[in-house]
Amino acid sequence: MLEILTSDALPARHGFFTRKGGASSGIFAGLNCGTGSSDQAEIVAINRARVAAALDLAPAGLVTVNQVHSPDVVAVTGPLEGRPKADAMVTATPGLALAILTADCQPVLFADARAGVIGAAHAGWRGAVAGVLEATLDAMEALGARRGDIAAVIGPCISQAAYEVGPEFLDTFREEDPENARFFGTGPGDRMLFDLPGYGLHRLRAAGIGRAEWTRHCTYRDSDRFYSFRRTTHAGEADYGRLISVIRL
Repeated sequence: MLEILTSDALPARHGFFTRKGGASSGIFAGLNCGTGSSDQAEIVAINRARVAAALDLAPAGLVTVNQVHSPDVVAVTGPLEGRPKADAMVTATPGLALAILTADCQPVLFADARAGVIGAAHAGWRGAVAGVLEATLDAMEALGARRGDIAAVIGPCISQAAYEVGPEFLDTFREEDPENARFFGTGPGDRMLFDLPGYGLHRLRAAGIGRAEWTRHCTYRDSDRFYSFRRTTHAGEADYGRLISVIRL
């Protein structure tokens, strides 16, 4: 049985899918939707088909991009030729679903119900610093959305308690804005704890969005429900699954 997390803040059909209800096994056990993983391609295809069916779509209606931690956004009007390199998508075309893959990074879903425009972004720390969230808002406005009418929800991602980083990481954020130090807590020794969803919410709200929330699910802490790149790395596993988050008109 698929487990689909939703938010009342998003005025469009959507779902942050957990790893439950998939066909993958082993270290990928569950709903691994990552074609970039070493999981069997036919099994990943089955998992994606289950996601599409849950949203009343054919598998071809599930649109993804080749995520590269960039601020680049693709405006989608139909199934994409190949998988362009980008980290966000927007559309005003009914019948399409925008899908983001994550395993600790932020999946962010956007909707302006009045304008009939949606968006989806993959926002790890690099993409967030580079401006992928603001670029998604700009691209939605280009399709007729109004920033003040847009709602965004950050789905399951790594929480501050699990995101240990070094002092050089803090320096990167201070160079962008000294006030960013507030997103770092004290960790063991010289380590810091970074609040990725807190930073994402700050960027969204500073950009003038109408509403922004986080579902408050931590991918690292809940291994039964979520894949996590960092947890896999700490466990010394060879690969990891990818969660899928989807929004459609």
